[in-house]
Amino acid sequence: MVAPAWRRGLTRGYHPNVSAGVQKRIGAAAPDGNPRTPRIAVPPLACDCHAHVFGPESRYPMIPAALYGPPDAAGAADFNRMLDALGVQRAVLVQPSAYGTDNRAMLDALAADPGRMRGIAVVPFDVDGQTLERLHAQGVRGVRCNIVDLKSGAGRLPRDELRGLARRVKPFGWHVELLLHVDEFPDLDRQLADFPVDVSFGHLGYAPTASGTQGAGFRALLRLARDGRAWVKLTGPYRLTAQELPYPEVTPFARALLEAAPQRLLWGSDWPHVMVKSAMPNDGALLDLLGQWIPDAALRRRVLVDNPAALYDF
Repeated sequence: MVAPAWRRGLTRGYHPNVSAGVQKRIGAAAPDGNPRTPRIAVPPLACDCHAHVFGPESRYPMIPAALYGPPDAAGAADFNRMLDALGVQRAVLVQPSAYGTDNRAMLDALAADPGRMRGIAVVPFDVDGQTLERLHAQGVRGVRCNIVDLKSGAGRLPRDELRGLARRVKPFGWHVELLLHVDEFPDLDRQLADFPVDVSFGHLGYAPTASGTQGAGFRALLRLARDGRAWVKLTGPYRLTAQELPYPEVTPFARALLEAAPQRLLWGSDWPHVMVKSAMPNDGALLDLLGQWIPDAALRRRVLVDNPAALYDF
């Protein structure tokens, strides 16, 4: 099944193997600069497992195919202020599509606060071992690959390239983070059978809410997580629906994941929210949404502290 045009466009220009040309950038709205204190109790060593930093573009130029142009008020200092306001002590920065394989903005942020930060890089499939060694020393603990717009097409994984990359990163204890829409992969668990390393998925699997929790791709994701093969990030609910907070259409997906594999769930802010389809959320309210999805404080601690520590080597 081919993804709708509006959804395919969200991730154009992400990976060096993406078949995308130069595009007109869409100016992303600035994140809420006044994050409120969450109403839920945030445990010590809580981790934001999915965020990006940007700018200034004079220092970190974006690739020509970048879809969006986020504001300069989305740098590492701004991100750290948001974390402090929420009481979140750790974070994982994920290389955004706008920079391609130029990981400098992320790496500079890691270098400024190595005790607090880990990173997920974007690299070519044929990355060499010396580059991986250097990235590991800089705090990187995984690689991210876009599957949405690869030339292999919707519903197909570039298995040979992915497995080759996985074998290269395995000695470092890394995982592979896949950006894909699970509803396009009804046999996702079979395609990833015997994959050399763990995989992670952002945005609750990135399936539109209209596909439903009984869709074959989402059920395959549940099986992967339940069997200890995949990690899933409870991030970006506004990417899946046009509803505003508390995004009620997304709640069944979050609860299905919690029921299947609480030991494999992670939370992230998706700051600075470059793909919001409704009103810009306040980050304190986004963290409180986790309290609605996971009312049990012990389970929330597992998602916010224990699971990230295991996956990202804190």
